[in-house]
Amino acid sequence: MKTKILFILIAALGMGVTSCTEDFTEMNENPNAITKEEASAKYFFTGPVVNLYKPGRFAYWRAILIHSDRYAGHFTMGFNGCWWTGELGYSYSSGYTNATWGHFDGYFGNIDNFLSLTEKGGDFENKYMHAVGMIVRALYYQKFTDTFGYLPYEDAGKEDVVTPEYDSPKTIYKGIIANLNSAIQTIGDKEKTGVGVQDLGENDVIYEGKLQKWKKLANTLKLRLALRAHGAEGNDFSESDIQDVVNSGDVLKTEGDNALIPQDTKVSKWAFARYGDVWHDFGTGSNWNMSRPVIDHLREFDDPRLEKVAKPAPGGTVELKKGNLGKSDRYDKYVNFFRDVLDSSDVDYQYENDGEVATFTMPENQAYVGQPVRLSGDIYAFTKNEFFSKPADIIINPKGSSEIFPEIVMSTADAYFMRATAAAKGITSENAATLYEKGVRQAMKLWDVSSGKIDSYIDDSKLGSIDGDTPEEQIRKISIQRWLAGLTDGFEAWAVVRNTGYPESLANGVDDNEIYGFGDLTNGQYPQRLRYGTGIFDTNPENANAAADKLGGDLQSTKLWWAKD
Repeated sequence: MKTKILFILIAALGMGVTSCTEDFTEMNENPNAITKEEASAKYFFTGPVVNLYKPGRFAYWRAILIHSDRYAGHFTMGFNGCWWTGELGYSYSSGYTNATWGHFDGYFGNIDNFLSLTEKGGDFENKYMHAVGMIVRALYYQKFTDTFGYLPYEDAGKEDVVTPEYDSPKTIYKGIIANLNSAIQTIGDKEKTGVGVQDLGENDVIYEGKLQKWKKLANTLKLRLALRAHGAEGNDFSESDIQDVVNSGDVLKTEGDNALIPQDTKVSKWAFARYGDVWHDFGTGSNWNMSRPVIDHLREFDDPRLEKVAKPAPGGTVELKKGNLGKSDRYDKYVNFFRDVLDSSDVDYQYENDGEVATFTMPENQAYVGQPVRLSGDIYAFTKNEFFSKPADIIINPKGSSEIFPEIVMSTADAYFMRATAAAKGITSENAATLYEKGVRQAMKLWDVSSGKIDSYIDDSKLGSIDGDTPEEQIRKISIQRWLAGLTDGFEAWAVVRNTGYPESLANGVDDNEIYGFGDLTNGQYPQRLRYGTGIFDTNPENANAAADKLGGDLQSTKLWWAKD
């Protein structure tokens, strides 16, 4: 319903369905403290913003950890002692995929309610709050369509439409950009959404109601969409949009422009979760390790973020026993595989093998070693947890800890890297090398790397600069840096790999089904999307099946419109 009854809204405030600020927590303790005059749409803003990036623990676990973070090649499960093999998620499971679809599909009503409240004629009409809500809606649809493809967009939220049609990703992209343009124009030079209860203020956990920062975020999101669409078949809009954004100069530029959601230490994990709610609540079985692609890129290029995002491998003495292996004829192959992982990670270890037991003795808590992604269940017994690096405490700290890494909505680093990409492609006349360096600095500041170490990386690392590189090599390095900067933002990092083809170690998939889990991806391809939730084929079969047909099949391997060939 577009018209809401005011006393229902005030009652909802008392139940605490949306805001997670300390001020609002106090209000929740005494709902009578809110009078009709004090009621405001701002109390219905916090929840939709936070929930988009921090769903409840069930969806955080299944949508983020099991799917996006692993497809992004950031984290990986499947060590011996984990509840799952590395193939989980690559082998389709409706229960896990449905959790991801359910999170996105169920989210729509949250932001749609806020937009209804703030639109012209709404109970809390406020065009500036409405503009901010439209930017959040744009962030939502970008993540949603980049995950699944065709979606209900133009029919979404229409009261008289029970079975909405599914629109193409191109249509959705163009619609998002049009809405962003409208929001940008509405904000104009305005600084705040209003005064008193009309000011979003602290209920805006990203920018505290500072409209000019929201406008920068809107422009940067517009750049992301246009750049992703660039080169896609049938694209007829992106180049001019990229140029418009860059010419405006109104994008994320400073450390203070980062769009981040701090980790609230009080809110229930059932409503808004964090990594630590999975890591610490179930024991070792629910843990995960840092991936080989991430650790290799950080270690091999002397990246100072290594010690910020990961811990050295526990190490010690590990035995790989032939008798523990179901496929005993692969014993030598599997032992040599892990020897290669340690050798390529520059681990100083001792090794003995009598043909039945291979013994590895490696230093404790010294070497950084990433676990290979999507390992087969056949090699599970040999994938020893002692071999591999775990996430740093700042990533997995439990609720109530003093320091937990925030959720990334959009980073200033990504804004610079995207501008550098546009310059390297010849779309703009900016200096790609200068923008790249600024992006590297901002990406490292996210992890509190010192200025001196940043300078040394830029001066000495092969990934520190793109000055003098060919355009394609520039794009490759920029894409890898975007992927690294997206650590803990798996949905976006996964999209970067699909769109650019970098890093190649992920984008090229896997090629040995005795070691890696191909799952339902024939020949070990890289996953391109998630399959739709099963329920839509019952509730809206005609339109859901039509969308699957237009995609080329409701498969994980079906490439989206903007994916690199």
